[in-house]
Amino acid sequence: MRRVSTRLGELDCQVVDAIPEGKNPELAVVLCHGYGAPATDLVPLARELVESQPELGSKVRFVFPAAPLSLASLGMPSGRAWFHLSPELAIGREHDWNVVQKTVPEGLAQTRRALTSLLSALSVATKLPYGKIVLGGFSQGGMVTTDLALRLEEAPAGLCILSGTLICQDEWKKWAAKRKGLPVLQAHGRYDDMLAFAQAEKLRDLLKEAGLLVDFLPFDGPHTIAPEELQRLAEFIHIRLQKR
Repeated sequence: MRRVSTRLGELDCQVVDAIPEGKNPELAVVLCHGYGAPATDLVPLARELVESQPELGSKVRFVFPAAPLSLASLGMPSGRAWFHLSPELAIGREHDWNVVQKTVPEGLAQTRRALTSLLSALSVATKLPYGKIVLGGFSQGGMVTTDLALRLEEAPAGLCILSGTLICQDEWKKWAAKRKGLPVLQAHGRYDDMLAFAQAEKLRDLLKEAGLLVDFLPFDGPHTIAPEELQRLAEFIHIRLQKR
């Protein structure tokens, strides 16, 4: 598979695909890394997803954007963030989840603008409407793509929330009502000590009550991406590819 470093809109990205020269992708997948991870953290997933569903290789373009904020000042030279977290949340200390779920993080609006600019540039480059672009991410990357997917003027092809959590509760509840029928894959470890499993269930319930089509995959693991999660993600993307 080819891997190219480029800039789409306001964000630096790694673009991976095996699409034949001269052809446009039939689907694009944007996957955002988690808090503190390097920009390239999720790039290996492209090959694993294609190995699980080979048809993706010649038809899907995978895009892995780098979050706009550097965490070098916090001792993480290659670490990036979509928005800053409170110290307690960043290191998984005890905190009031009722407060977290209602919080609108500082910097989220700027990140949403940057990701919107990426989608616009990607749509132009690939000639794909937003309805042929899947959004998703791990942990904080799942939070920002959930926020974006609910607010876009045109619904994306699907949303993948990998170990994300509920924030912006009031705003998401309002926007989710306009996304009835959006396919969502949500996965979360039962023993996640960073973002509580119960909070993932609250997010699932909020989306389902609004009419989104949530496929919820719990797994026996911590704050990670499990093998069964990758398999389900590949299947989810393949189904979106087949939709015309």
